[in-house]
Amino acid sequence: MNSESKVVGIDVSKARLDGAVVPEGESFSELNDEAGVAALVERLKRLKPGLVVMEATGGYETSAAMAVSAAGIRMAVVNPRQIRDFAKASGYLAKTDAIDARVIAQFGLVIDPQVTLPADEETRELQAMLARRSQLIAMRTQEKNRLSVALGSMRKPIKEHIAWLDRHIEGIDVDLTNKLRSSPAWKAKDDLLRSFKGIGPVNARTMLADLPELGRLNRKQIAALVGVAPFNCDSGSFKGQRHIWGGRARVRTVLFMGATTAIRFNPVIRTFYKGLIERGKPHKVAVVACMRKMLTILNAMAKTQEPWRADYRPRGA
Repeated sequence: MNSESKVVGIDVSKARLDGAVVPEGESFSELNDEAGVAALVERLKRLKPGLVVMEATGGYETSAAMAVSAAGIRMAVVNPRQIRDFAKASGYLAKTDAIDARVIAQFGLVIDPQVTLPADEETRELQAMLARRSQLIAMRTQEKNRLSVALGSMRKPIKEHIAWLDRHIEGIDVDLTNKLRSSPAWKAKDDLLRSFKGIGPVNARTMLADLPELGRLNRKQIAALVGVAPFNCDSGSFKGQRHIWGGRARVRTVLFMGATTAIRFNPVIRTFYKGLIERGKPHKVAVVACMRKMLTILNAMAKTQEPWRADYRPRGA
């Protein structure tokens, strides 16, 4: 059998790594710890699959995915929703870890998902810091909402907690800045992205951490990856509205913030936005189009290493 046609699906949980090989039908299971991951890599080296597929499971897959990629094996980490939809369409009604692993392998064989680019240690640390910052901001928002309806003695501890959260968010911001500025490579990337008027520190840091593919894909691929590419909804003579769907929510959120700022202060994006509005496009549609245009330009900047200037666009935008 040609090893290129062999796909291994791995169902990841906190405790175990359950695998299935298609089309051979072999199955196996390893503990999701250091020894188990090492055993998994050795098994995959013997199997020599064309592709290994895992679901994204909130971080439980990170160690195994990094080890498999480091071994030079093609690795794809996919959205669990895609696997669930594939399972329903394929008629898999029962659910066990072994069945899930086989479904994941079948998905990889049929769909051939895009290979995941592994993040290095510095990028993973940056991702963890940004995730913690988002958590603290969410908690602060919740506490501020509680403060608005709190009575009497409850107001003081809520205010103290908000002040504590403020200090820790500021501390993470300082740590993020120091980390980026201490590495010449990170500093160069950060400066490049922030040369675009509308991209601030949070926008740049999030894209550096959560979008390592920036500059490596073409404009259509990067738009689809982030989730700002419009999808058709047409059937026969019916022409429905185009909608964006899926993608990387955190990147899309900061891109929306950046587009809102760029519409006001970036002459190219402002002109583009006004043109869309004048042609009758709704505000939300115009903003999403601006997000997509910004992402295209930033992708070209990262590819060519050319900083932004108002009098020209980077090659490839």
